[in-house]
Amino acid sequence: MTLFVMDISPLQRSFGLRCKKLRSKFGYSQEQFANRIDMDRSYYASIEVGRRNVSLSNICKIANGFNMSIAALMTGVTDITD
Repeated sequence: MTLFVMDISPLQRSFGLRCKKLRSKFGYSQEQFANRIDMDRSYYASIEVGRRNVSLSNICKIANGFNMSIAALMTGVTDITD
């Protein structure tokens, strides 16, 4: 049996952490926020842990869900590992 380990890029991880911090700041559960932006909860959860390379349309949905611009959503998101 071969086990595949998904490589998570620093950029995806950074974006996911930014989404998680904002969601927590606004007081939403993953399910509440996913419903707010009309996205499947498991898909949104995979964004937060960095397993998804998110499309521009979904980045827009997330930004709109937080009532902010895409630029504001991307504040602090980086592809540099710490």
